[in-house]
Amino acid sequence: MSKKVLIMPIVAGLLAVFLSGCEPLMVLNPKGPNAQTLSNTIWISIGTMLCVLAVVYVLLINMLVKYRAGKQAADYEPPHEAGNHKLEIFWTVIPILTVAFLSVVTIITLKDVESKPEGYGDKKPLVIYASSSQWKWHFSYPEEGIETVNYAHIPTDRPIEFRLYSYGTITSFWVPQLAGQKYAMTDMLTTIHLAADHEGDYWGRNSNFNGEGFEAMQFEITAQKQGEFDQWVKDVKANEPKLTEKEFSNLLKASVVGRKSFSSTHLGFSSPPMDHSKMMDAEKYNESKKAQNGNLDSDSHDMEEMDDIGE
Repeated sequence: MSKKVLIMPIVAGLLAVFLSGCEPLMVLNPKGPNAQTLSNTIWISIGTMLCVLAVVYVLLINMLVKYRAGKQAADYEPPHEAGNHKLEIFWTVIPILTVAFLSVVTIITLKDVESKPEGYGDKKPLVIYASSSQWKWHFSYPEEGIETVNYAHIPTDRPIEFRLYSYGTITSFWVPQLAGQKYAMTDMLTTIHLAADHEGDYWGRNSNFNGEGFEAMQFEITAQKQGEFDQWVKDVKANEPKLTEKEFSNLLKASVVGRKSFSSTHLGFSSPPMDHSKMMDAEKYNESKKAQNGNLDSDSHDMEEMDDIGE
């Protein structure tokens, strides 16, 4: 194998780094605790894969050098080499340990990002309902009594709880610098936790391809101090119109709209679906009730047969 073939993967990796631009990748430039956890996991995964690649390339070069073609006689036969049980065990156990390590890291990460961000103690989270429709995002603030379309404001240094659902196809809510992605569906409510440690504007989008208007499903989240956030809420309530059922219906039908603000929410006349965990509990409850009813019917039938036999 030529040197060019060996060098090509290294050159490709360097080109990928330089062509990515001066700005860091969003997922590797976190601005909140949950995003930081995900970024750390990505770096751990990259480091582990680089270690694996380093071992593979060292072994490859060693094999190419050791067993390269030489000037041997035409009738030369290489000596027979028996298998090495220690090596076989070694190259079987190492991949298993690698996968197990990454699995444990992933499980710990999922546990951390699925709960309220660390370091916020007993701070009450701000609840925002984020519902999607083709091709836009609706952000409803039940406590503040306001609603926005295609943009949202959040306070810094406070946990945020986005409750997700969809009025159309399945979408995926994703703000790379603040949190991972999570699906929004029509029949259930899913929740994603995040927090912003720094003020700024953060880009978000639907990361699930779901049709021709997919590219338009972008939004911006502005993180600001609590006082500035409170003032923004007051301004929206004072200056923006109320969201009527007719207006909301028109919004759902519209293909692409710009930013909009309302001094009321659609939650009063179009309530969100049941939370995913509660829905699962309800299904289990209904299944158990059906099973109990089936047993009762069976027991009553058995009793009737017993009566017939007795007669």
